[in-house]
Amino acid sequence: QVQLAESGGGWVQAGGSLSLSCAASGSVFSSNAMGWYRQAPGKARNLVASIIGDSTTYYVPSVEGRFTISRDNARNTVYLQMNGLKPEDTAVYYCNTYPVPTNWGQGTQVTVSS
Repeated sequence: QVQLAESGGGWVQAGGSLSLSCAASGSVFSSNAMGWYRQAPGKARNLVASIIGDSTTYYVPSVEGRFTISRDNARNTVYLQMNGLKPEDTAVYYCNTYPVPTNWGQGTQVTVSS
């Protein structure tokens, strides 16, 4: 069972940047595609970006060109660099396996003010 711990969230003004990290335990990390998901208040949890292997990435259109997902298998860590943040990016961000999530971590709150 993979255990996930997200960090790096915070408050930022529109146009700012944040870098999220997700430390994963368990030997399955390196063999799994990973994704970052987010859940805004009152909305469903949705995929934001995914990474398969070391370099095959996907982004939802609303973050394409602003967010970058990457991973370090030696550290069992997946990252999400977020630039050009917008108020609509405000959400709790989670990492998990992709396309089928396993148990969820606590997430990290990202708040973007206008």
